[in-house]
Amino acid sequence: MRSNRVLLYLALVVAFTLSGASTTYAHASLDHAFPAVGSTVHASPTEVRIWFSESIEPAFSSIVVADASGHRVDRGNADSKDASELRVGLAPLPPGTYTVTWRVTSVDAHSTEGNFTFSVAP
Repeated sequence: MRSNRVLLYLALVVAFTLSGASTTYAHASLDHAFPAVGSTVHASPTEVRIWFSESIEPAFSSIVVADASGHRVDRGNADSKDASELRVGLAPLPPGTYTVTWRVTSVDAHSTEGNFTFSVAP
């Protein structure tokens, strides 16, 4: 009886393998942002919001906005309104180019990071 179970198990493993089924390991990637990646805005935004391709863990995620000199210009109050969004408040920004650097951990525990720029026009 036990050998029948072993044979059934092995047959299922072989069938699963031959079927081409596989596990996909997803990572949260940047979906879109406000201000948009690489954009120029004509008024200082009050916050930066970034959305990801899957849910993230806000407690293990961060977002920093810095000016061209590398000085941090965000309010340090990163939070999330929904499971796939991260946002941070900004003080009024003078004209210039700003870099948004983010690091997120998705709900499946995979971490990703990246950055992009946006500009405030005079």
